[in-house]
Amino acid sequence: MSTRSDGGRRLVSPQHQQVDTRPIEADPQRDVRRARHAPGLLREFNDAGVLGVADVHVALRLAELGGESDAAVILAAALAARAPRLGHVCVDLTTIRETATVDSELSQDLSALAWPQPAAWVSRVGASALVGADGDDASVRPLRLAAGLLYLDRYWREEQAVAADVRRLAEGETAEVDRAVLAAGLARLFAGQTDSRQCLAAGAAVLRRFCVVAGGPGTGKTTTVARIVALLYEQASAAGRPEPLVALAAPTAVAAARLEEAVHDEAVSLPVDPALGDRLAGLSASTLHRLLGWRPDSHSRFRHHRANRLPHDVVVVDETSMVSLSLMGRLLEAVRPQARLIVIGDPGQLTSIEAGAVLGDVVGPAADGLVMSADMRSRLAQATGRAVEAADPPPGCAGVGDGIVVLDRVHRYGGAIARVAESIRAADADGVMAALDAGGEGVTWIVADIAEPGAEAALAPVRDEAVRSAHAVIDAARAGHAPEALDALAGFRVLCAHRRGDHGVTTWMARIERWLAQEIDGFAAEGEWYAGRPLLVTENDYALRLYNGDTGVVVAGADGRPTAAFERRGEIVEIRPSRLSAVDTVYAMTVHKSQGSQFDTAAVLLPPPDSRILTRELLYTAVTRARERLVLVGTQDAVRAAVERPIARASGLMGRLWEGGERL
Repeated sequence: MSTRSDGGRRLVSPQHQQVDTRPIEADPQRDVRRARHAPGLLREFNDAGVLGVADVHVALRLAELGGESDAAVILAAALAARAPRLGHVCVDLTTIRETATVDSELSQDLSALAWPQPAAWVSRVGASALVGADGDDASVRPLRLAAGLLYLDRYWREEQAVAADVRRLAEGETAEVDRAVLAAGLARLFAGQTDSRQCLAAGAAVLRRFCVVAGGPGTGKTTTVARIVALLYEQASAAGRPEPLVALAAPTAVAAARLEEAVHDEAVSLPVDPALGDRLAGLSASTLHRLLGWRPDSHSRFRHHRANRLPHDVVVVDETSMVSLSLMGRLLEAVRPQARLIVIGDPGQLTSIEAGAVLGDVVGPAADGLVMSADMRSRLAQATGRAVEAADPPPGCAGVGDGIVVLDRVHRYGGAIARVAESIRAADADGVMAALDAGGEGVTWIVADIAEPGAEAALAPVRDEAVRSAHAVIDAARAGHAPEALDALAGFRVLCAHRRGDHGVTTWMARIERWLAQEIDGFAAEGEWYAGRPLLVTENDYALRLYNGDTGVVVAGADGRPTAAFERRGEIVEIRPSRLSAVDTVYAMTVHKSQGSQFDTAAVLLPPPDSRILTRELLYTAVTRARERLVLVGTQDAVRAAVERPIARASGLMGRLWEGGERL
C-alpha cells in the first residue's frame, strides 16, 4: 500500500514491511489550490494564486446559467466571489490590479497577468446579462455593478439596506429634548470638561437617534456610555415619560462583559440621583447574537428583525469595529424606528473577520474632524455653552455626521506610546520610525527578526520581562493569593501576529515555557494544573459565566488542591479545573485575540514584511494594548511595511453615506 508523508512516498510491502522513502516530485494536478479544468484567464489567475478553486467554480457556474462567454466578465465574476472570502464587500475593477494579494507560495509578478483594461472591463461587465444596475432593485441578477464596484447580489443588497437604515436613523427626528435639563446634566457630568469631545458625544447622543462615539484606546469611550444613559434617564424623568429600556451589547461575550463592568464602575462615581445610579449599576450587557435572538436553525437570521423589532428604546453597541456588514444589517433592521442606536468603537483597530469595515465607512471623513450641520453645531453650542467648530457636511448628507464624534484625548497610555500610535494611525511611516528611534520612557524597539538564528541575544529584554512577570504570578499563586496573581498576570503579555510558524503563538509559548523552566525552580512540577499557569478561555461557558477571551490563573487552593481564579466585576471567582471545558495556556496570544484587552507591558513580535496579515490595523491594535511600556520586536522593513499596508477593504458604504449614494 502507499501513503504520503512529509512530501515523500512511503511504500510498505505487506509481506516484508519494507519502507521506501524516495522523494516524490510535486504534482500540479494534485494541488488542491488549483482548478484543473479552468479555462483561459481563470486558469492563469488561479495558477498565480489570485483566485481560489471555489472562486473559479462559482464563476463558471454563473457563466453557464447566464450564457456568458466573455472571459473578462467571467474573470470579474470570480473576483466578486473571491471578495467576501478576503473581507471585501465587493471588488473594485478599477483598482484590483494594484491591490490584489495572493498566497505567497503561489505568487508571481501580478502585473504580468492579463488584466483587462479597467474602463473597457467595467463597460463589458455592465453589458452582461449576469449583471444588474446599481439602482435597479426590482431585477434579479447574481451580480451588481456600481461605479466600478462589482458585488455578489447578496452583499449589494445588504450594503444598500445598511446605508438606508443608517440614513433613516441619522436623519430622523428625536423625541423632544429639554435643552435646559440637557445643559444642566452636561455641566454636572462633565464639570470643567464641557469643551471636551466626550461632552460633545454625550450631547449628540441625546440630540440624535443615531450616534457614533469613536476613538482610540484610553479616550474614554465606554465611560462616556454611562453618562449618556444617565442623561437619557434624566430627559425621560423631566418629560414625565417612562424610563427608557436600554440594551448594552457587543460582538463578543468578553467585550460585552467589559462594557457592563465599565458602565457599573462609572455609575458608582457619577453625580446623579442615587436611584439613577442604582439603575445604571443594574444594567447588563449581552452579545449581539443574544440580543437579536440567536436561532439554532440559522447562522444568519435572528428572532428580531423588521417584522419583530427589539423592544428597547436605546441600544448601545461597543467594539463595533468587529461588526461585519451582515451583522450590522441584522442589527439595524431590528432597531425600532423611534429608538436610539449608539455605536462605540475604534475605526483604526482590526475589523471583522467577515466582509465589511462598517465602523470606518460610517465614520468616514469625520475621522479627521467633526462634520456637522450648522443646526447641530448650534444645538450643541447651546447645550455645552461652548462654540463647536466643525466642517459642513457634503451636499445631500445632512444629518449623517451630526451624531458622529471621534474622541481625541488619550487618558491611558504614556506619551511615547501615544506618539507611536498616532503616527501609525496617520499612516506616517517616517513618523513611526522616528518615534521608535527616539524611544523615551515606555518604548523599546528591538530591531531584529525573531526567526533569525542570532536573534536570541537581542531578545533578552523580552526574556527578562517574561521571566519576571511569570515569577510574580507563580509566587502569588503558590501562596494562594488570587488577586495578586491576577494583577501580576495583567502586567505582561507577548503578542504575535500569527498563530503558527516561527513568528507564531505556538512557537513562542514553547520558547517562553523553556525560559521559565530554566529560571524558575520547580516550574510546572505539579503537572498540568500547576500554580501560576495563566489561562485563556477559548469558548463561551454561560453556566460558569466565562467567555471566549477571558483570562485567569491557577492558584493553590486552601485545601491544597489547584483552583482556577478569574476576576468578575471586581470580585474573584475560583473554579475547580475539572469544570473548565475549554482553556489554553496564555504566555503569548495573537493580536486578534488581544483586541479589547490592556497590559502594563506588551511585547509585540512582528512577522517578516511579506506576511499577508501584517497591516497598519494589526500594528496599531498591538501597540495600543500597552498601558505603560511597549517592547516592539521587528525589522525596519517590517515596521514600514505594516504602516504602509492598510487593510483597505473594498466597499461602497462610505460613498453611499457621505456622497449621496455616489462613491467618494
